[in-house]
Amino acid sequence: MTTQAQLGDNTYTLERFPLDQKNRSLQAWDSGDEYLVNYVQEHYPDANSILILNDSFGALACAFNTLTVYSVNDSYIGHQATRYNLQANELSCESLTQFDSLAALPSQVDLVILKVPRNLGYLQHQLAAISAALPADIDVIAAGKTKDIHNSTIKAFSQYIGETSTSLAVKKSRLIISKTSGFNKVAPFPVNWPLEGSEFEIQNHANVFSRDSLDIGARFFFNYLPQTSKARSIIDLGCGNGVVGLMTLKRCPKAHVTFVDESFMAVESAKLNITHNLPEQLDQCEFVQNDCLTDFQPNSVDLVLCNPPFHQAQAVTDHIAWQMFKQAKQTLKQGGELRIIGNRHLDYHEKLKRMFGNCKLLGSNKKFVVLSATKNN
Repeated sequence: MTTQAQLGDNTYTLERFPLDQKNRSLQAWDSGDEYLVNYVQEHYPDANSILILNDSFGALACAFNTLTVYSVNDSYIGHQATRYNLQANELSCESLTQFDSLAALPSQVDLVILKVPRNLGYLQHQLAAISAALPADIDVIAAGKTKDIHNSTIKAFSQYIGETSTSLAVKKSRLIISKTSGFNKVAPFPVNWPLEGSEFEIQNHANVFSRDSLDIGARFFFNYLPQTSKARSIIDLGCGNGVVGLMTLKRCPKAHVTFVDESFMAVESAKLNITHNLPEQLDQCEFVQNDCLTDFQPNSVDLVLCNPPFHQAQAVTDHIAWQMFKQAKQTLKQGGELRIIGNRHLDYHEKLKRMFGNCKLLGSNKKFVVLSATKNN
C-alpha cells in the first residue's frame, strides 16, 4: 500500500514490500516510526550520524536522509524496500550504508535508534552488538508497540546497554531510552541442540524461527520428505535453519540443494548446519538470501520443499505463500513437484489446485497437512 507518511517535518510516500503483494492494505510505517522521528528531531538536532536497526521498510532512513545513516536489517526485503522508498521520494542513497544482522557495527555514531523486534533473543543479540561496538555515553532510543514492551524487554536494555527508562505512550507506542556503558556484553548465540531422530547437532542464530528446538511442523514434514529421490535439484524454500534441506540431503545424497530465505540469520544458520553435519556434501549446496524465488531461473529445478509463513513483520497475511507457490511453479521443470506443509485451516489445497491444476494429500494430523502439486503445464 502506498501511503503518505508524516514523519517529523516532512511527508513521504512509502510502499510496503513485496510490491506485487495481493494484500495492498498493509502500511509501510507505524506510530513507533512517528514517535522516534519526532523525538530525535526535538532532542538531537545536531546529530550528524545515526545507526538504525530494524527499519522494516525504510521509513526511518527516509526521515533521516540528511544524516549519515547506517542501517542494520536481517531482512532482504527490508534492505530492498529501504532503497526503493528512498528513490521513490527522490532521496539520495549515497549517505546510506546497509549492514546484515551479523555484521560488525560502526564504532562511531552520534545516536542509535531501533524498532523493538518481537523476538527477545534477537533483541539481546542486537543490544550486545551495540555494547560491543560503541563507547560509553551514546544514547540508544528504541520504539515499539506498548503491548510488545514487557519487563523482559526493559531488562534486556538494562543488562546489555545501561540505565534505562521508558516514555509515556503515544498512539499505542512507547520509547525506551538508554545510554551505552562502554562495557562489552556477550549474547548467548548461536544456540546448539541435538536434532531428534538423527545424529545431527543444530546451530541457530538469534533471529531464526523455532530457535531452541525442532518445530512441530518440521517434525511432521520429516515423515514426508523424499527418501531416495530422482530429483537432482531441490530447493528448501523459506529454509529457516535448514533442517528440512539437511534431512533431505541425508536421504538423497546425490541431490543438489539450494537453501533460500529472506532472513540473513536463517541462511547463515542453514550453512552452519550443513557445514557442521554434512561437510562432505557442502559443495552440493547453495545458500541464498532472497525474496522467495525472485529472479531464479525458470524451469530449472525438480523439487521445491516449503513450509510457508503466514505473516510479514507483525501482519498476518497469505500473500507470501501465494508468492512462494507462484514462483515455485515458474522455477520447477515440467513434471517437477512442489511439496509443502501447512496448517489445516489455511486451505492451501484449494490454492494449489487452482494454480497447478492438481493437488494431492500426502499426509495429515489434527494440525497440519502435507500437500504435493505437480507442474504439468
